[in-house]
Amino acid sequence: MDKTNCRSLLASLSEYIEGTLEEQICREIERHMAECPDCRVVVDTLRKTIYLYHATSEDESMPADVRQRLYQRLNLDEYLKP
Repeated sequence: MDKTNCRSLLASLSEYIEGTLEEQICREIERHMAECPDCRVVVDTLRKTIYLYHATSEDESMPADVRQRLYQRLNLDEYLKP
């Protein structure tokens, strides 16, 4: 598969998932995904991740130690500061 098309899809992925892209660009992305299983997996995984995020209750909070380890792993230590 043409990696240029894959990079183009990834650059527009957020807008595609949010439904804010022009219809023609959406069709091009969907055509590409029909031929590229790797990009299809990326899009499907992102959609599932977003769904799971929204499906969790807002009342559930992450334990502080888990949050700290996650932020450190993602190099987001500055967000842990009070």
